[in-house]
Amino acid sequence: MATYRKLNRRSDQRKAMLRDLVTALITHERIETTHKKAKELSRLMDKMITLGKKNTLESRRDAAKTVRFTETDSGKNALQKLFEDIAPRFENRNGGYTRILKKGPRRGDATEMAIIEIVE
Repeated sequence: MATYRKLNRRSDQRKAMLRDLVTALITHERIETTHKKAKELSRLMDKMITLGKKNTLESRRDAAKTVRFTETDSGKNALQKLFEDIAPRFENRNGGYTRILKKGPRRGDATEMAIIEIVE
């Protein structure tokens, strides 16, 4: 997790939030969040899928630093789903693993919302 937007948070809060978002995107493959968070999440998720495509012990350890070990619907944890289900889908693709769709402003504070999903 090199350089990224501050997102009005301290570094420990920001890293924890991005870890949660990456894990949620792996688990559900489509989430709704603010547009700025989605842009940061897209950068981080592309790195995770690239690590998944390498599928070495080193890449699993690097991905485990970011992805939380939460259970998915299929009984696997999020890291297993990344390496066994998501990454093999993109063997012939060199990037652009996520799609961001703008949704419009949120009603309460008019923050631009977006849907981020893993491309099929």
